[in-house]
Amino acid sequence: MAVEILYRSTRDLETTFVDRKLADAHDQMLELAEQLTDVLLKHVPGLSEQHAEEASIFMAKHRAVFATAFKNNAAALAELNAPAEAAE
Repeated sequence: MAVEILYRSTRDLETTFVDRKLADAHDQMLELAEQLTDVLLKHVPGLSEQHAEEASIFMAKHRAVFATAFKNNAAALAELNAPAEAAE
C-alpha cells in the first residue's frame, strides 16, 4: 500500500495539494483576498459582499499583474484582457 501526503489550506478545506509550496501559495492568496474583501467592503459604498469576494479573489490570483500596474505600468493590465486561450 502506498502512502500519499496531501496538504490543505486552513482557509479552503476542500482543496488538497500534493505539494506544500502550492498549498502555501493558495493559502497566501486566500489570505490576501480576505484582506482585500475587508478593504473593499469598508471603502466602496453599495458593494455586496459576494461581489467584493469575487473581485478580491480575482485581484489576489493576479497580484503580480496588479503590482506591476501599480508601479506606474498600467499597460500591464492589458494582459488580463487577453483572450483566455492566448493566456494559456
